[in-house]
Amino acid sequence: MSMSNTAAQPSGDDRFRLAMAASGLGMAIVDLQGCWVEVNPAFERMFGYAAADMVGRPTSAFTHPDDLLLTQSFLQGLIDGSIPMLDAPKRYLHRNGETIWTHAHVAVVRDQGGKALYLLVQLRDVSAQRAAEEALQSRVDAEHAALDASHRQLQLFADAVAHDLRAPLRSIESFSGLLADRAQERLDDTDRDYLARIRAAAARMTALLSALNELSYVTRAELEPARVDLSLLAEWVGAELQDAEPQRRAEIHVQSDLVAQGDERLLKLLLGQLMNNAWKFSREREPIRIQISGERDGDTLRLQIRDHGIGFDMRYAHKLFEPFQRLHGPDQGGGHGLGLAIAQRIAERHHGHLHAQSQPESGSTFTLELPAIMAEERS
Repeated sequence: MSMSNTAAQPSGDDRFRLAMAASGLGMAIVDLQGCWVEVNPAFERMFGYAAADMVGRPTSAFTHPDDLLLTQSFLQGLIDGSIPMLDAPKRYLHRNGETIWTHAHVAVVRDQGGKALYLLVQLRDVSAQRAAEEALQSRVDAEHAALDASHRQLQLFADAVAHDLRAPLRSIESFSGLLADRAQERLDDTDRDYLARIRAAAARMTALLSALNELSYVTRAELEPARVDLSLLAEWVGAELQDAEPQRRAEIHVQSDLVAQGDERLLKLLLGQLMNNAWKFSREREPIRIQISGERDGDTLRLQIRDHGIGFDMRYAHKLFEPFQRLHGPDQGGGHGLGLAIAQRIAERHHGHLHAQSQPESGSTFTLELPAIMAEERS
């Protein structure tokens, strides 16, 4: 009985062909000249040809024209051993002319002496997956295009509104100023107070429009990453603050050699917002003290801007970087509520982070994390 069973067992070649026939993957044997020798049923279904229509014909006759040169180089590399195996996307042509996207795995079968005998090809049809990916990408591209168009329209609208509002605001400021000067003697204290309020309101609106434009700019501006000397920028901003109020005593200390990777224009604007904030909320102090220091932590530069101003209550810190949120009134230095939102947006665009620590009447420390310059880039 055992001899009969042993005789009935298929040989190695037979087992291989049975496995090929049962496989759901397209499998084929290709000779060293690049012709089909044998294909399995899944291969026939994939290509739309019967095995008899394929065997003996060159694989190039079924290969997508754009993949022909690549296929020839792969065939030579597999045979001479410079390519151990192929595991890559590959295109073929169906009998009806449609493109078949496959993921191909091709290996060379060699004898015991290492001589190449034939190639074993396994193909997985990924046409449906590819079509789904292309459809998804097409939808994503269309949505991005629609979003970009929407942003452009919104920006055009914002620019137009800002432009149209600036002209009447300039007129309000100008004529109210002229009225205050020319009718000075005819105005009583109440009239002068009304005019001062009108001019102050117009100035606040002008500043708000400028800040909205800045927020829009930092959101859409194309980044130009480069090595940025933050120490130099901080000294520049400090000089501008002192030039604007030369009567104020100020001590601005900037640590040297603070270097990061980023867009210089936007980082200058970011430092301007943070240092202007420190200056505004230190007006009651004499002198104004601001320190800019930093340290490197791996791939991150951690920059700190510290002031000794009026500070704020950390219970409201969650509102700090939200547009139009003010933790202080105008009499304390509070502005339009967009400065820190602008700074946060710039930090985010640099894949950085901005946060703050403070205590009332003890000053504030804003910590900015930015990508650091690699050692080889610094030298």
